[in-house]
Amino acid sequence: MIEDIKTDAKARMGKALDALAGNFNKIRTGRAHPSILDGVQVSYYGSDTPLSQIANVVVDDARTLSVTPWEKNLVPDIEKAIMKSDLGLNPSTAGTVIRIPMPMLTEETRKNFIRQARSEAETARVSIRNVRRDVLADVKSLVKDKAISEDDERRASDDIQKITDRFVADVDKALAGKEKDLMEI
Repeated sequence: MIEDIKTDAKARMGKALDALAGNFNKIRTGRAHPSILDGVQVSYYGSDTPLSQIANVVVDDARTLSVTPWEKNLVPDIEKAIMKSDLGLNPSTAGTVIRIPMPMLTEETRKNFIRQARSEAETARVSIRNVRRDVLADVKSLVKDKAISEDDERRASDDIQKITDRFVADVDKALAGKEKDLMEI
């Protein structure tokens, strides 16, 4: 019973860590990476569709992305969507291929990205703590129902706190890696 609760806590905290990794991928560094465009939605036959579903996104070189749409008539729509995406990117079209050069990051933009990364990390920490709170409430309800003893509750609480601490440390490690990545020139 307690093991199931701990397993559930690990799974839910792991999802918070996965969400953080996804959010970190959207914060661009100076290098080109296809995941930068994951949040770009293109109007495709009246509905917003993720760019990755209507085009092939590849890295040309360390500072350039290349987008090749599946349909030729989508080029202007994709170009507009990339410009509107608040990523600070300026695509240029050559026939059916859209090239997106990654601009150099200034010190100010690096600091803004680091601030954004810290905010995302804090959101992940809060999410992990919320999972801890929910799981501890489940353990308390087991004690109230007399399904487990108070000693078992104390042990379970200690184990859950250790699990929480480990996941928060993973968030801190991921944040440190992203900050280091952003500060590289």
